[in-house]
Amino acid sequence: MKVILAGASKTGTKSIAAALTMFGYNTYDWMENMIYLHKKWMKIFDGSATNEDIRKTFDGVDALTDAPVWIYWEELHKAFPEAKIILTVRDEDAWYRSQLRQMEVENTSYVVWLFNSVFPQGLIRRPYIMHISRFYGECFTWPSSYKRPHQKKMLCSQYRGHNEYVIKKAPKDKLLVYNVSEGWEPLCEFLGIEIPDKPFPHKNKNGDIFEEWVENNKIVQKYILEGVISVIFMSAFTGYLGYKFYKSTFGKNIFIAISKGVLNAKRYFQS
Repeated sequence: MKVILAGASKTGTKSIAAALTMFGYNTYDWMENMIYLHKKWMKIFDGSATNEDIRKTFDGVDALTDAPVWIYWEELHKAFPEAKIILTVRDEDAWYRSQLRQMEVENTSYVVWLFNSVFPQGLIRRPYIMHISRFYGECFTWPSSYKRPHQKKMLCSQYRGHNEYVIKKAPKDKLLVYNVSEGWEPLCEFLGIEIPDKPFPHKNKNGDIFEEWVENNKIVQKYILEGVISVIFMSAFTGYLGYKFYKSTFGKNIFIAISKGVLNAKRYFQS
């Protein structure tokens, strides 16, 4: 393990993941951790994973970014003490606005809803997703609550406290406090890498990462296809059961009883 990103989501984590991938690092971002390692992460969540377990889990991975990495950066660094830590930061108000936009996208995205509520692969990973979501409290429970003033205070307090804790606890010789607006130079100097002859990547600017995944990510496309097939199958199967029930004697009797009940109710209200 070379890099553990301790910066909170919406501090340029997707941009850093893209930059590290450009460096040739095998980078596990939010998607990779959820898809490939969600069961392993559950052991980290409940505290039962040993340092050896964590090392085996991320064998061959060079860099870890985004949630749940930044929430569990300390546990990860205990398992990989040689890894460098990057704390990505940004202006607090700008961070909140970006967080707000991301939540709005997630709460209105049909892809997110289908994955979390309908698609089999999402349902399998629901305990993993819910564990991370609980860190944000009621923001993910009630779609409109994150707009309340007290919610902003809570989130910003968490954000501020997290950054202060990382700066206090991380080994000074292994920590870079970094804003992606600084570009390549501080990042490359910290990692000992030559500055690329390419623009610094800027990803997920407007919370559009889900659209990008749907268009370009083969893992997401595969799971969407599996989900659509599952929904079609379940719909057809439910329709078949409904038809068999309707054709049965019991079903016909139920249908007749309901029809009579509707007619009687109609006559009652018309009288």
